[in-house]
Amino acid sequence: MTTNHDAYDVIVLGGGIQGAGCAQAAAAAGYRVCLLERNAWGSGTSSRSSKLIHGGLRYLETFQFGLVRKSIAERKLLSRIAQPLVRPLPFHIPVYAHSRHRPWQVFLGLGLYSAIGGFDRLSRFRVVPKGEWQGLDGLERAGLQRVFQYWDTQTDDRLLTEAVVDSAQALGAEVYEHARFLHATPQPGGYRVVYHRGDGEQRVDCRVIVNATGPWAAEVQSRVAGAPAPLPVELVKGAHIELAGRVSDAVFYVESPSDGRALFVMPWHDNTLVGTTETAYSGNPEDADASDQDVQYLLDAVRRHFPDFGCRLVSSFAGVRVLPKHASGLSSRPRDTLLQYDDERAPTLVTVHGGKLTTYRAIAERIVARIEPTLGRRPGYRSTRDIHVGKP
Repeated sequence: MTTNHDAYDVIVLGGGIQGAGCAQAAAAAGYRVCLLERNAWGSGTSSRSSKLIHGGLRYLETFQFGLVRKSIAERKLLSRIAQPLVRPLPFHIPVYAHSRHRPWQVFLGLGLYSAIGGFDRLSRFRVVPKGEWQGLDGLERAGLQRVFQYWDTQTDDRLLTEAVVDSAQALGAEVYEHARFLHATPQPGGYRVVYHRGDGEQRVDCRVIVNATGPWAAEVQSRVAGAPAPLPVELVKGAHIELAGRVSDAVFYVESPSDGRALFVMPWHDNTLVGTTETAYSGNPEDADASDQDVQYLLDAVRRHFPDFGCRLVSSFAGVRVLPKHASGLSSRPRDTLLQYDDERAPTLVTVHGGKLTTYRAIAERIVARIEPTLGRRPGYRSTRDIHVGKP
């Protein structure tokens, strides 16, 4: 059975946080929007993150100052418009004699991080006095030279995605789960989009397609007739483990004992979440999981820093994200979102490559600004800066 609907201004493919944000921003701008997700909202990479809305402290090391500035600004904004889904937590950085960075380097990094954040409440940091070390939840103290405390925020990534979808729908977007995009062909004024939902195929028209399908973006783009070749990117798998019980009510930012990579050990409901790994991935993103090697790598980090913690494994998961192809190692790659347009002046196809949970809203507004020459500005335009998501 084939069904035809009225035309839309924008069809957004992908119901992760990037697609949800694009649908919300486009609907707030006054456009007629349809959001399609082939599974459930946030069922892909957007529910397999480190659950953090963070300013990107570690990106200072690779001189990604613009991304840090944008991330800190979005963290502050989301702390306001997404309460209680986004909540502040203290973060501790222990520095040992064997750590990759010296205490003075961490101090300078946190000072710069604080300055970029405008020295507001979430941007302050301190050196934890030795007299307080005994209260650091069983943290290994042999060789410990300094402990720093700063602040960032945590969220439930799936719930945040669902809340943004709800906001988009409240603003007038039509949203459909279990709607599988099949193909799109150009026609005068835009595209004819064919997708499968329920009992059969649906055929709808739109003026602009936003492809926000995460690690599937290149494959989806190949099903849009006349689309440009996808940008050169690589897939990267990030694994996490969940351990029974809480190490702490705070987050610890520690180094892997095997290669010195930074990892988070953080509270997650009544348990502890540890992550993330970074390994190149070439398989189907749906099949990504935490390997035995991934699990052992993360367990080793917890046992090194919290030797008395039980480390009983509850679950593990892995998500696949997109990074630009680059000669450098995975950890030093640029992390900002890559946007690809079929036409720089008046795009009708926008593909989102990569994207961070923290900056989803800013990226969505950037996309809406870029498609305005194609669609025209509508009366009643609203910015998502002032639209609350989730139940206050």
